Amino acid sequence: MLVSLVIRTLNEEVYLKELLSAIVNQKLDGFDLEIVIIDSGSTDGTLSIAESFSARITRISKDEFTFGRSLNMGSDFADGDILVYVSGHCIPSTNQWLCNLVKPILDGIAQYTYGRQIGRDTTKYSERKIFNKYFPPISKIPQSDFFCNNANSAIARDIWSKFQFNEQVTGLEDMELSKRLCEQGGKVAYVAEACVFHIHNEQWGQTRRRYERESIALQVIMPEVHINLMDMIRYIWVSVVSDSQAALRERCFKKEFIGIVKFRLAQFTGSFRGNHEHRTLSNERKENYFYPKSTLKD
Repeated sequence: MLVSLVIRTLNEEVYLKELLSAIVNQKLDGFDLEIVIIDSGSTDGTLSIAESFSARITRISKDEFTFGRSLNMGSDFADGDILVYVSGHCIPSTNQWLCNLVKPILDGIAQYTYGRQIGRDTTKYSERKIFNKYFPPISKIPQSDFFCNNANSAIARDIWSKFQFNEQVTGLEDMELSKRLCEQGGKVAYVAEACVFHIHNEQWGQTRRRYERESIALQVIMPEVHINLMDMIRYIWVSVVSDSQAALRERCFKKEFIGIVKFRLAQFTGSFRGNHEHRTLSNERKENYFYPKSTLKD
């Protein structure tokens, strides 16, 4: 049994060595492991780091890149019977991460699994609250809905071959495939014991664009979801109040309040804008979503 770790990269040198070190130190329960990198134009030390860990490397151009297409290309390039996807800025929290993540697939309970995500010391306060909401400490094997997240997930190769990722959506390709899988009787499992640290060191404009492109994708997956102006205002207010109350209880309100407001503004203004975007993107907008300039400060 071969398990392929498929990692999308674009200038991931900051955390990639730590990620790959954690991968090669995983306890393997009767299966072999390969590491596959699908790179979309790194100009830093990403590829040198990958080569030092004997990773197999394939590339996708900026013109071709979408999140779904890059995973399809990486999966096709990989040889594994199970495909594991992990973000280049995620770090497994234990050496049992991989075994726990693939176990429901090996046991025949589910065909697609995803694991817990938590923050580290640099994670913004409100994002830690989002991680707590969507990635709780209790597993659901299998779960009753189609939520899934490819920052930390695994899928049986035959299931990927049958469904493959939508190459047109601007994000949430994991949920789009998961929905189709569940509609045909497949099962998705949430494995809390397969935990990673997920590190988003984003500027506020990058956070807003992330939620904007995911909201555009959500139109394809759940077209019944609409966000109007009053919804946006209400969501910002309620989330800021909730986060502030939690920060008061945790005695960190003064330190975190400005960040709470900025994060929730970025999240919900992005979601509102994306919910009203036309689904056909210009090349310029596509470049902005998939390759945001790190120098933007808004």
